[in-house]
Amino acid sequence: MFSRIGQLIFDNEAVAQTSDFTMGLEIEMQRIDEEGNFSKEPYPAGIGDEKTNPWITTDYLEVMTEVVTPSAEHAIDAMHYLYGINTALRVALAPGEMLWPLSMPPALPADKSPENLAKENLVFAKAGPAKEAYLVEWAKRRGWSQGTPCGVHINLSISEHIIKLVLQNFPERFRNETEVRNHLYTVVAQGFVRYRWFITYLFGASPVAEANYFEKDKELPHAVRSLRQSSQGFGTKFSGDYSSVKAYVARIEAGAKDGTLISDYEFHGPVRLKGGKNLQDLKKNGIDYIELRMLDLDPSSSVGVRTSTLRFIRLLASYFIMNPAIKEDEVNAIMSRADEMNNEVALEAPTQPTRYQNKALAFLQTLAAYANRIQLGPEYQELLDDLEDRIENPRTTPAAKLMNYVEDGSLRKYAVRKARHYQNAALQTISPFQGFEREEPLTATELRQGLFKGNW
Repeated sequence: MFSRIGQLIFDNEAVAQTSDFTMGLEIEMQRIDEEGNFSKEPYPAGIGDEKTNPWITTDYLEVMTEVVTPSAEHAIDAMHYLYGINTALRVALAPGEMLWPLSMPPALPADKSPENLAKENLVFAKAGPAKEAYLVEWAKRRGWSQGTPCGVHINLSISEHIIKLVLQNFPERFRNETEVRNHLYTVVAQGFVRYRWFITYLFGASPVAEANYFEKDKELPHAVRSLRQSSQGFGTKFSGDYSSVKAYVARIEAGAKDGTLISDYEFHGPVRLKGGKNLQDLKKNGIDYIELRMLDLDPSSSVGVRTSTLRFIRLLASYFIMNPAIKEDEVNAIMSRADEMNNEVALEAPTQPTRYQNKALAFLQTLAAYANRIQLGPEYQELLDDLEDRIENPRTTPAAKLMNYVEDGSLRKYAVRKARHYQNAALQTISPFQGFEREEPLTATELRQGLFKGNW
Protein backbone atom coordinates (compact mmCIF):
# COMPACT_ATOMS: atom_id res chain seq x y z
CA MET A 1 0.00 0.00 0.00
CA PHE A 2 1.51 3.32 -1.06
CA SER A 3 1.66 6.25 1.33
CA ARG A 4 -0.33 9.35 0.35
CA ILE A 5 2.92 10.88 -0.91
CA GLY A 6 3.78 7.67 -2.75
CA GLN A 7 0.38 7.58 -4.41
CA LEU A 8 0.82 11.20 -5.50
CA ILE A 9 4.19 10.36 -7.08
CA PHE A 10 2.74 7.29 -8.75
CA ASP A 11 -0.28 9.18 -10.08
CA ASN A 12 2.05 11.71 -11.67
CA GLU A 13 4.19 8.94 -13.20
CA ALA A 14 7.18 10.55 -11.57
CA VAL A 15 8.89 7.27 -10.69
CA ALA A 16 7.68 5.37 -13.74
CA GLN A 17 11.14 4.22 -14.83
CA THR A 18 13.00 4.64 -11.51
CA SER A 19 14.71 7.52 -13.30
CA ASP A 20 14.05 10.20 -10.71
CA PHE A 21 17.20 9.49 -8.74
CA THR A 22 20.64 10.65 -9.78
CA MET A 23 23.52 8.40 -8.83
CA GLY A 24 27.23 8.91 -8.20
CA LEU A 25 29.71 6.14 -7.43
CA GLU A 26 32.81 5.80 -5.25
CA ILE A 27 34.81 2.61 -5.77
CA GLU A 28 37.79 1.68 -3.59
CA MET A 29 40.50 -0.76 -4.74
CA GLN A 30 43.99 -1.60 -3.50
CA ARG A 31 47.01 -1.27 -5.83
CA ILE A 32 49.01 -4.51 -5.98
CA ASP A 33 52.04 -5.96 -7.75
CA GLU A 34 52.04 -8.95 -10.09
CA GLU A 35 52.32 -11.39 -7.19
CA GLY A 36 49.27 -10.06 -5.38
CA ASN A 37 51.18 -8.13 -2.73
CA PHE A 38 50.53 -4.50 -1.87
CA SER A 39 52.23 -2.24 -4.39
CA LYS A 40 55.30 -0.28 -3.32
CA GLU A 41 54.86 2.23 -6.15
CA PRO A 42 53.86 5.84 -5.41
CA TYR A 43 50.52 7.36 -6.34
CA PRO A 44 50.47 7.40 -10.18
CA ALA A 45 51.85 10.69 -11.49
CA GLY A 46 49.75 10.42 -14.65
CA ILE A 47 46.50 11.10 -12.83
CA GLY A 48 47.45 14.37 -11.18
CA ASP A 49 47.60 15.35 -7.53
CA GLU A 50 45.82 12.98 -5.15
CA LYS A 51 44.98 15.91 -2.85
CA THR A 52 43.19 17.92 -5.56
CA ASN A 53 41.96 15.43 -8.17
CA PRO A 54 38.31 14.89 -7.14
CA TRP A 55 37.84 11.89 -9.44
CA ILE A 56 40.78 9.65 -8.46
CA THR A 57 42.06 9.91 -4.92
CA THR A 58 43.23 7.77 -2.00
CA ASP A 59 41.44 6.53 1.10
CA TYR A 60 43.00 5.25 4.35
CA LEU A 61 46.18 3.93 2.73
CA GLU A 62 48.27 5.48 -0.01
CA VAL A 63 47.83 2.26 -2.01
CA MET A 64 44.03 2.35 -1.66
CA THR A 65 42.66 4.15 -4.70
CA GLU A 66 39.17 5.61 -4.84
CA VAL A 67 37.50 6.33 -8.18
CA VAL A 68 34.69 8.89 -7.90
CA THR A 69 32.15 9.60 -10.63
CA PRO A 70 30.00 12.66 -11.17
CA SER A 71 26.28 12.11 -10.60
CA ALA A 72 24.35 10.59 -13.50
CA GLU A 73 20.67 10.22 -14.28
CA HIS A 74 20.79 6.54 -15.25
CA ALA A 75 22.70 3.49 -14.04
CA ILE A 76 24.27 2.96 -17.46
CA ASP A 77 25.49 6.58 -17.50
CA ALA A 78 27.13 6.15 -14.09
CA MET A 79 28.84 3.03 -15.43
CA HIS A 80 30.13 4.92 -18.47
CA TYR A 81 31.82 7.40 -16.15
CA LEU A 82 33.14 4.61 -13.96
CA TYR A 83 34.66 2.61 -16.82
CA GLY A 84 36.28 5.73 -18.27
CA ILE A 85 37.89 6.84 -15.02
CA ASN A 86 38.84 3.30 -14.00
CA THR A 87 40.60 2.78 -17.34
CA ALA A 88 42.45 6.09 -16.97
CA LEU A 89 43.66 4.93 -13.54
CA ARG A 90 44.78 1.54 -14.81
CA VAL A 91 46.68 3.04 -17.74
CA ALA A 92 48.51 5.38 -15.34
CA LEU A 93 49.67 2.56 -13.04
CA ALA A 94 53.36 1.64 -13.01
CA PRO A 95 54.44 -1.39 -15.09
CA GLY A 96 53.46 -4.53 -13.23
CA GLU A 97 50.89 -2.76 -11.06
CA MET A 98 47.27 -3.91 -10.98
CA LEU A 99 44.10 -3.38 -8.93
CA TRP A 100 43.05 -6.00 -6.36
CA PRO A 101 39.42 -6.93 -7.25
CA LEU A 102 38.28 -8.11 -3.80
CA SER A 103 36.85 -6.20 -0.86
CA MET A 104 39.05 -7.92 1.72
CA PRO A 105 42.68 -6.81 1.31
CA PRO A 106 45.69 -8.79 0.11
CA ALA A 107 47.82 -10.52 2.73
CA LEU A 108 48.82 -8.07 5.47
CA PRO A 109 52.12 -7.98 7.35
CA ALA A 110 52.15 -9.99 10.56
CA ASP A 111 54.09 -7.14 12.17
CA LYS A 112 51.82 -4.08 12.12
CA SER A 113 54.10 -1.77 14.03
CA PRO A 114 54.37 1.70 12.44
CA GLU A 115 58.03 1.05 11.70
CA ASN A 116 57.37 -2.16 9.80
CA LEU A 117 54.36 -0.77 7.96
CA ALA A 118 56.47 2.16 6.79
CA LYS A 119 59.14 -0.30 5.65
CA GLU A 120 56.46 -2.14 3.65
CA ASN A 121 55.34 1.19 2.17
CA LEU A 122 51.92 0.76 3.79
CA VAL A 123 51.56 4.38 4.82
CA PHE A 124 48.40 6.35 5.39
CA ALA A 125 46.93 8.34 2.54
CA LYS A 126 48.68 11.67 2.00
CA ALA A 127 45.67 13.83 2.74
CA GLY A 128 47.22 16.63 4.78
CA PRO A 129 48.35 16.79 8.44
CA ALA A 130 44.88 16.90 10.02
CA LYS A 131 43.50 13.92 8.08
CA GLU A 132 46.69 11.90 8.54
CA ALA A 133 46.61 12.53 12.30
CA TYR A 134 42.99 11.35 12.30
CA LEU A 135 43.96 8.15 10.44
CA VAL A 136 46.76 7.44 12.92
CA GLU A 137 44.33 7.79 15.82
CA TRP A 138 41.68 5.77 14.00
CA ALA A 139 44.06 2.85 13.42
CA LYS A 140 45.21 2.99 17.03
CA ARG A 141 41.63 2.74 18.33
CA ARG A 142 40.02 0.41 15.80
CA GLY A 143 42.93 -1.74 14.70
CA TRP A 144 45.04 -1.09 11.61
CA SER A 145 43.53 -3.99 9.63
CA GLN A 146 39.99 -2.70 10.09
CA GLY A 147 40.57 0.17 7.67
CA THR A 148 41.82 -1.96 4.79
CA PRO A 149 38.59 -3.51 3.34
CA CYS A 150 37.31 -1.81 0.18
CA GLY A 151 33.81 -1.42 -1.16
CA VAL A 152 31.29 0.36 -3.32
CA HIS A 153 29.62 3.56 -2.15
CA ILE A 154 26.56 4.88 -3.97
CA ASN A 155 25.49 8.51 -3.65
CA LEU A 156 21.79 8.75 -4.37
CA SER A 157 19.78 11.96 -4.77
CA ILE A 158 16.10 12.59 -5.51
CA SER A 159 15.29 14.73 -8.53
CA GLU A 160 14.13 18.24 -7.80
CA HIS A 161 10.78 17.89 -9.53
CA ILE A 162 9.78 15.20 -7.01
CA ILE A 163 10.59 17.61 -4.17
CA LYS A 164 8.55 20.39 -5.77
CA LEU A 165 5.66 18.04 -6.57
CA VAL A 166 5.34 16.92 -2.95
CA LEU A 167 5.63 20.47 -1.59
CA GLN A 168 2.93 21.76 -3.94
CA ASN A 169 0.51 19.03 -2.95
CA PHE A 170 1.17 18.91 0.81
CA PRO A 171 1.54 22.57 1.88
CA GLU A 172 -0.16 21.75 5.19
CA ARG A 173 2.53 19.21 6.03
CA PHE A 174 5.76 20.75 4.68
CA ARG A 175 6.74 24.39 5.01
CA ASN A 176 9.56 24.30 2.48
CA GLU A 177 11.65 22.09 0.20
CA THR A 178 14.14 21.31 2.97
CA GLU A 179 11.42 19.64 5.03
CA VAL A 180 10.34 17.61 2.00
CA ARG A 181 13.90 16.49 1.31
CA ASN A 182 14.48 15.54 4.92
CA HIS A 183 11.29 13.47 5.00
CA LEU A 184 11.86 11.64 1.72
CA TYR A 185 15.54 10.93 2.28
CA THR A 186 14.85 9.71 5.80
CA VAL A 187 12.22 7.29 4.49
CA VAL A 188 14.63 5.96 1.86
CA ALA A 189 17.51 5.69 4.36
CA GLN A 190 15.30 3.74 6.77
CA GLY A 191 14.36 1.36 3.97
CA PHE A 192 17.96 0.62 3.03
CA VAL A 193 19.05 0.06 6.63
CA ARG A 194 16.02 -2.13 7.26
CA TYR A 195 16.76 -4.35 4.26
CA ARG A 196 20.53 -4.25 4.40
CA TRP A 197 20.50 -7.98 5.26
CA PHE A 198 18.73 -8.62 1.95
CA ILE A 199 21.40 -6.74 0.00
CA THR A 200 24.17 -8.53 1.93
CA TYR A 201 22.68 -11.90 1.03
CA LEU A 202 22.29 -11.08 -2.67
CA PHE A 203 25.58 -9.25 -3.24
CA GLY A 204 27.94 -10.21 -0.41
CA ALA A 205 31.31 -11.17 -1.90
CA SER A 206 33.91 -11.33 0.86
CA PRO A 207 33.82 -14.90 2.20
CA VAL A 208 37.40 -15.14 3.50
CA ALA A 209 40.22 -12.91 4.66
CA GLU A 210 43.82 -13.19 3.50
CA ALA A 211 46.73 -13.79 5.85
CA ASN A 212 47.13 -11.62 8.94
CA TYR A 213 43.87 -9.68 8.63
CA PHE A 214 42.77 -11.21 11.93
CA GLU A 215 44.88 -11.24 15.03
CA LYS A 216 45.98 -14.66 16.21
CA ASP A 217 43.19 -16.87 17.59
CA LYS A 218 40.50 -14.50 16.29
CA GLU A 219 39.98 -16.06 12.86
CA LEU A 220 36.45 -17.08 11.94
CA PRO A 221 35.80 -20.84 12.04
CA HIS A 222 34.34 -20.96 8.52
CA ALA A 223 33.86 -18.93 5.35
CA VAL A 224 31.01 -16.39 5.40
CA ARG A 225 28.92 -14.35 2.98
CA SER A 226 30.42 -10.96 3.68
CA LEU A 227 33.22 -10.30 6.12
CA ARG A 228 33.20 -6.64 5.19
CA GLN A 229 29.51 -6.21 6.00
CA SER A 230 29.75 -8.17 9.25
CA SER A 231 30.78 -7.18 12.76
CA GLN A 232 34.27 -8.45 11.80
CA GLY A 233 34.59 -6.08 8.86
CA PHE A 234 35.20 -2.42 8.29
CA GLY A 235 35.44 0.22 10.93
CA THR A 236 33.45 1.54 13.82
CA LYS A 237 30.55 -0.41 15.29
CA PHE A 238 28.41 2.65 16.01
CA SER A 239 24.71 2.69 15.12
CA GLY A 240 23.11 5.78 13.67
CA ASP A 241 19.68 7.16 14.56
CA TYR A 242 17.59 7.36 11.39
CA SER A 243 14.36 8.52 13.01
CA SER A 244 14.93 12.13 11.86
CA VAL A 245 17.69 14.46 10.72
CA LYS A 246 17.77 16.06 14.16
CA ALA A 247 18.11 12.68 15.86
CA TYR A 248 20.74 11.53 13.34
CA VAL A 249 22.91 14.58 14.03
CA ALA A 250 22.37 14.40 17.79
CA ARG A 251 23.43 10.74 17.99
CA ILE A 252 26.66 11.36 16.08
CA GLU A 253 27.47 14.53 18.05
CA ALA A 254 26.93 12.65 21.31
CA GLY A 255 29.25 9.87 20.10
CA ALA A 256 31.96 12.39 19.29
CA LYS A 257 31.47 14.22 22.59
CA ASP A 258 31.71 11.13 24.81
CA GLY A 259 34.70 9.75 22.87
CA THR A 260 32.94 6.79 21.28
CA LEU A 261 33.78 8.43 17.95
CA ILE A 262 37.02 10.28 17.28
CA SER A 263 34.97 12.98 15.56
CA ASP A 264 31.62 13.28 13.79
CA TYR A 265 33.50 12.47 10.56
CA GLU A 266 34.07 8.93 11.83
CA PHE A 267 30.45 7.80 11.53
CA HIS A 268 30.53 5.11 8.84
CA GLY A 269 27.03 3.66 9.03
CA PRO A 270 25.51 1.65 6.18
CA VAL A 271 23.71 4.82 5.13
CA ARG A 272 25.00 8.34 5.67
CA LEU A 273 22.86 11.44 5.33
CA LYS A 274 24.82 14.09 3.45
CA GLY A 275 24.36 17.84 3.19
CA GLY A 276 26.92 20.64 3.26
CA LYS A 277 30.51 20.28 4.39
CA ASN A 278 29.87 19.25 7.98
CA LEU A 279 27.28 17.86 10.34
CA GLN A 280 26.06 21.29 11.44
CA ASP A 281 25.29 22.18 7.82
CA LEU A 282 23.15 19.06 7.62
CA LYS A 283 21.09 20.11 10.63
CA LYS A 284 20.69 23.65 9.34
CA ASN A 285 20.21 23.15 5.59
CA GLY A 286 18.88 19.60 5.37
CA ILE A 287 19.81 16.52 3.34
CA ASP A 288 21.19 16.86 -0.20
CA TYR A 289 21.71 13.15 -0.85
CA ILE A 290 22.34 9.85 0.90
CA GLU A 291 25.44 7.67 0.71
CA LEU A 292 24.89 3.90 0.64
CA ARG A 293 27.86 1.91 1.98
CA MET A 294 26.59 -1.67 1.90
CA LEU A 295 28.05 -3.27 -1.22
CA ASP A 296 31.19 -5.39 -1.45
CA LEU A 297 33.32 -5.14 -4.55
CA ASP A 298 32.06 -7.47 -7.27
CA PRO A 299 35.18 -9.25 -8.59
CA SER A 300 33.31 -10.41 -11.69
CA SER A 301 33.42 -6.79 -12.92
CA SER A 302 36.61 -4.87 -13.70
CA VAL A 303 35.13 -1.77 -12.04
CA GLY A 304 33.82 -3.54 -8.93
CA VAL A 305 30.07 -3.25 -9.58
CA ARG A 306 27.60 -4.27 -12.28
CA THR A 307 24.98 -2.18 -14.04
CA SER A 308 22.31 -4.66 -12.96
CA THR A 309 23.25 -4.11 -9.31
CA LEU A 310 22.85 -0.36 -9.70
CA ARG A 311 19.48 -0.87 -11.35
CA PHE A 312 18.39 -2.96 -8.37
CA ILE A 313 19.52 -0.30 -5.90
CA ARG A 314 17.48 2.30 -7.80
CA LEU A 315 14.48 -0.02 -7.81
CA LEU A 316 14.78 -0.36 -4.04
CA ALA A 317 15.02 3.42 -3.63
CA SER A 318 11.93 3.86 -5.78
CA TYR A 319 10.02 1.29 -3.75
CA PHE A 320 11.06 2.80 -0.41
CA ILE A 321 10.08 6.34 -1.36
CA MET A 322 6.58 5.19 -2.27
CA ASN A 323 5.87 3.55 1.07
CA PRO A 324 4.87 4.97 4.46
CA ALA A 325 7.56 6.09 6.88
CA ILE A 326 8.18 4.05 10.02
CA LYS A 327 6.68 5.64 13.11
CA GLU A 328 9.38 7.78 14.67
CA ASP A 329 9.21 6.11 18.08
CA GLU A 330 9.64 2.67 16.45
CA VAL A 331 12.59 3.44 14.17
CA ASN A 332 15.47 2.65 16.52
CA ALA A 333 14.07 -0.72 17.58
CA ILE A 334 13.48 -1.72 13.94
CA MET A 335 16.91 -0.51 12.86
CA SER A 336 18.57 -2.34 15.76
CA ARG A 337 16.88 -5.58 14.74
CA ALA A 338 17.91 -4.92 11.13
CA ASP A 339 21.55 -4.61 12.22
CA GLU A 340 21.30 -7.95 14.01
CA MET A 341 19.74 -9.61 10.96
CA ASN A 342 22.44 -8.22 8.70
CA ASN A 343 25.22 -9.56 10.89
CA GLU A 344 23.55 -12.96 11.03
CA VAL A 345 23.25 -13.11 7.24
CA ALA A 346 26.78 -11.78 6.70
CA LEU A 347 28.26 -14.50 8.91
CA GLU A 348 26.27 -17.41 7.45
CA ALA A 349 28.09 -20.06 5.43
CA PRO A 350 27.89 -18.82 1.81
CA THR A 351 26.71 -22.07 0.25
CA GLN A 352 23.85 -22.56 2.74
CA PRO A 353 20.34 -21.06 2.54
CA THR A 354 19.87 -18.01 4.69
CA ARG A 355 17.69 -18.45 7.74
CA TYR A 356 15.60 -15.63 6.27
CA GLN A 357 15.02 -17.35 2.93
CA ASN A 358 11.23 -17.18 3.12
CA LYS A 359 11.32 -13.54 4.13
CA ALA A 360 13.71 -12.80 1.26
CA LEU A 361 11.47 -14.52 -1.29
CA ALA A 362 8.41 -12.68 -0.01
CA PHE A 363 10.15 -9.30 -0.24
CA LEU A 364 11.44 -10.06 -3.74
CA GLN A 365 7.92 -10.95 -4.84
CA THR A 366 6.72 -7.63 -3.45
CA LEU A 367 9.40 -5.85 -5.46
CA ALA A 368 8.43 -7.78 -8.59
CA ALA A 369 4.80 -6.73 -8.16
CA TYR A 370 5.90 -3.13 -7.69
CA ALA A 371 8.13 -3.26 -10.78
CA ASN A 372 5.19 -4.61 -12.76
CA ARG A 373 2.89 -1.88 -11.42
CA ILE A 374 5.21 0.91 -12.55
CA GLN A 375 5.80 -0.90 -15.84
CA LEU A 376 9.55 -1.34 -15.77
CA GLY A 377 11.30 -2.87 -18.76
CA PRO A 378 12.36 -6.49 -19.35
CA GLU A 379 15.85 -5.83 -18.01
CA TYR A 380 14.32 -5.44 -14.54
CA GLN A 381 12.26 -8.61 -14.88
CA GLU A 382 15.36 -10.55 -15.91
CA LEU A 383 17.26 -9.10 -12.96
CA LEU A 384 14.54 -10.04 -10.48
CA ASP A 385 14.40 -13.57 -11.92
CA ASP A 386 18.16 -13.91 -11.45
CA LEU A 387 17.95 -12.67 -7.87
CA GLU A 388 15.12 -15.08 -7.10
CA ASP A 389 17.44 -17.87 -8.21
CA ARG A 390 20.11 -16.60 -5.82
CA ILE A 391 17.65 -16.83 -2.95
CA GLU A 392 16.44 -20.31 -3.85
CA ASN A 393 19.92 -21.61 -4.72
CA PRO A 394 22.56 -19.99 -2.48
CA ARG A 395 25.35 -21.55 -4.54
CA THR A 396 24.58 -18.95 -7.22
CA THR A 397 25.36 -16.02 -4.89
CA PRO A 398 28.65 -14.12 -5.40
CA ALA A 399 30.13 -15.33 -2.11
CA ALA A 400 29.34 -18.97 -2.85
CA LYS A 401 30.79 -18.71 -6.36
CA LEU A 402 34.02 -17.37 -4.90
CA MET A 403 34.29 -20.46 -2.71
CA ASN A 404 35.06 -22.44 -5.89
CA TYR A 405 38.39 -20.59 -6.07
CA VAL A 406 39.50 -20.71 -2.44
CA GLU A 407 42.78 -22.56 -2.00
CA ASP A 408 44.19 -23.08 1.50
CA GLY A 409 41.81 -20.46 2.82
CA SER A 410 42.98 -17.87 0.27
CA LEU A 411 41.62 -16.22 -2.87
CA ARG A 412 45.01 -14.78 -3.87
CA LYS A 413 45.47 -16.85 -7.05
CA TYR A 414 41.96 -16.03 -8.23
CA ALA A 415 42.36 -12.34 -7.41
CA VAL A 416 45.70 -12.07 -9.22
CA ARG A 417 44.34 -13.83 -12.29
CA LYS A 418 41.32 -11.50 -12.45
CA ALA A 419 43.46 -8.44 -11.75
CA ARG A 420 45.87 -9.33 -14.56
CA HIS A 421 43.00 -9.95 -17.00
CA TYR A 422 41.37 -6.59 -16.20
CA GLN A 423 44.69 -4.74 -16.38
CA ASN A 424 45.63 -6.22 -19.74
CA ALA A 425 42.22 -5.30 -21.15
CA ALA A 426 42.59 -1.70 -19.97
CA LEU A 427 46.06 -1.39 -21.52
CA GLN A 428 44.58 -2.31 -24.89
CA THR A 429 42.20 0.66 -24.80
CA ILE A 430 42.56 2.93 -27.80
CA SER A 431 43.34 6.53 -26.80
CA PRO A 432 42.55 6.31 -23.07
CA PHE A 433 41.64 9.55 -21.31
CA GLN A 434 44.71 11.41 -20.00
CA GLY A 435 43.20 14.72 -18.93
CA PHE A 436 44.02 14.28 -15.25
CA GLU A 437 47.62 15.38 -15.84
CA ARG A 438 46.77 19.09 -15.96
CA GLU A 439 47.35 21.17 -12.84
CA GLU A 440 43.79 22.44 -12.34
CA PRO A 441 41.25 19.79 -11.27
CA LEU A 442 38.67 18.90 -13.88
CA THR A 443 35.06 19.93 -13.40
CA ALA A 444 32.32 17.37 -14.01
CA THR A 445 31.52 19.04 -17.32
CA GLU A 446 35.16 18.97 -18.44
CA LEU A 447 35.48 15.34 -17.36
CA ARG A 448 32.41 14.36 -19.34
CA GLN A 449 33.63 16.21 -22.44
CA GLY A 450 37.09 14.64 -22.14
CA LEU A 451 35.82 11.11 -21.63
CA PHE A 452 33.07 11.09 -24.20
CA LYS A 453 34.05 13.83 -26.68
CA GLY A 454 30.54 15.25 -26.59
CA ASN A 455 29.01 11.97 -27.78
CA TRP A 456 26.99 11.43 -24.62
